[in-house]
Amino acid sequence: MTVTGIIERTSYIDGHWIEPGERNIKEHYSPLDTERLVGRSIQLTASDVDAAVQGARRELPRWSGLAGMERASFLFKAAQLLEERKEELAQLLTLEMGKPIGEARGEVQRAVLLFRYYAGEGMRGIGEVLPASDGVSQLYTTRVPLGVVGLITPWNFPAAIPVWKLAPAIIFGNTVVWKPAEHAVITAARLMQLLEESGLPPGVVQLVSGSGSVVGQRLLEHPQVTGISFTGSDMVGREVARQASARHAKYQLEMGGKNSTIVLADADLERAADTIISAAMRSAGQKCTATSRVIVEKPVRERLTSLLVEKADSIKLSNPQEEDCYLGPVVSKGQYESILESIERGLQEGARVLAGGRARTEGDFARGYYIEPTVFDRVEPQSYLAQEEVFGPVLAIMEAGDLDHALELANGVRYGLAASVFTNSQKQAQRFINGIEAGLVKVNGETAGVELQAPFGGMKLSSSYSREQGRAAIEFFTQVKTVLVTP
Repeated sequence: MTVTGIIERTSYIDGHWIEPGERNIKEHYSPLDTERLVGRSIQLTASDVDAAVQGARRELPRWSGLAGMERASFLFKAAQLLEERKEELAQLLTLEMGKPIGEARGEVQRAVLLFRYYAGEGMRGIGEVLPASDGVSQLYTTRVPLGVVGLITPWNFPAAIPVWKLAPAIIFGNTVVWKPAEHAVITAARLMQLLEESGLPPGVVQLVSGSGSVVGQRLLEHPQVTGISFTGSDMVGREVARQASARHAKYQLEMGGKNSTIVLADADLERAADTIISAAMRSAGQKCTATSRVIVEKPVRERLTSLLVEKADSIKLSNPQEEDCYLGPVVSKGQYESILESIERGLQEGARVLAGGRARTEGDFARGYYIEPTVFDRVEPQSYLAQEEVFGPVLAIMEAGDLDHALELANGVRYGLAASVFTNSQKQAQRFINGIEAGLVKVNGETAGVELQAPFGGMKLSSSYSREQGRAAIEFFTQVKTVLVTP
């Protein structure tokens, strides 16, 4: 893939691609080869964000006034175009942030399905009829858009997460100002171009590239941005919540996870080990729902540990553009250094590396951000590896005496996003479901991933107690209007 004109134009305001002019430009290099230029992004100013918000505000009455079926037609067209260009976008996604090409294709296909799913929302019910006390009046509820919504999206799912925010936002009649993460801005620009090609009216979606401290900050504080939907770290999320609530804007946060898989003594250990390694290592562990802790009952700890180490050692670390790539690079130098620091801190706290634990810098890996799949044991419950989100290919094994002990360990963190259990006992599975403090719970499945029609979100510091995806999206992107019509 070569650098093309679109990846130097990364902001789209009022139906126009913004030219650099005198604005600062940032170069973006690939994590699989740090000498390979992927594109250049425009670093917008606060006044540029103001122009984007004003454009979205101008378009809001016309867009929200369309019938749901009319808005749906643009989403169906976007899905069609995205499916036709799926390979192109997947290749760009892989080049920009390092996701293995097979996973990248799957992510783009998910974005296609999300567009189609939310297009269907244009024809579904949005309220209810209530009995009026006088017996003759009409009493009902309907839902209306929030207004101009700011979307701040992460780099780890640069196609799927933007679409699962964008699609419900616009189908319910909102207009959008979208700020993608720094390491996903090139993919975002290509996705925005497809939205433009779908015929989406100018002003419905505005794409703004630049730093969080300038572009993100102005989006947060702008008085005409009625709602903010954010996915990212809990540290930034708490600041989003503080600033949004200070000006009475609605906000939605999806943040970190320290996800556990509990393996009980009666589990199918081969199946559990395969699933855990997939959940921990695919996408280089850069998923908010990735498994980072394995909590295993003592009688099977040794056998499960052996299987996990064997499977981790067998993973081929390779260029993510290769068709059979299982584990590629991490996204950036900052992420690379942070993960290696976490590994070193684990060692300093007394944990033991059983597999991996090193960066790969030889041969074809010399110019990329490659880290071996890493497995630790002897991880203490209050240690860094047990408490903090590493967001890399690092797995910590912990021992539990029984399910109650395992639940205590699993719940003993400030996050509550995803969790799973492996067991052949329906009774134990139900005890786990009832006792685990997580928003996404699975039995005999991996923590990572959720079907697009299902609500997604976490408990504790993993979210703002809201949910994304599925029909739950209507709760954030609309507000209820109660209507009484008296004859």
